[in-house]
Amino acid sequence: MKTDFEITTMRNSAEQVVGILKSLANTDRLLILCHLSQAELNVSEIEQMTEIKQPTLSQQLMMLRKSDVVHTRRNGKQIYYSIKDQNLIVVLNTLYQLYCSNKVN
Repeated sequence: MKTDFEITTMRNSAEQVVGILKSLANTDRLLILCHLSQAELNVSEIEQMTEIKQPTLSQQLMMLRKSDVVHTRRNGKQIYYSIKDQNLIVVLNTLYQLYCSNKVN
């Protein structure tokens, strides 16, 4: 039988996972996160790599900030983005291996 503490912990974890999955449930955001899983990038680099044009890119980056899955860092006029949670990088790498790699299972 689960204790109240375990249930609370599971509920909190479930809420966090749902937030992450919502971030992944959009093609543009998924592409952005896939590139960010490889390196910290500034807005112009993200635009070039993903081919997502303004204002869509700004909108999706704002959604990722609101979902609290990315960290931002300002250097002069440039804003750099990186993924906050290392577990999300593991999820993205797993998705890549399952759906994007050229390996035949």
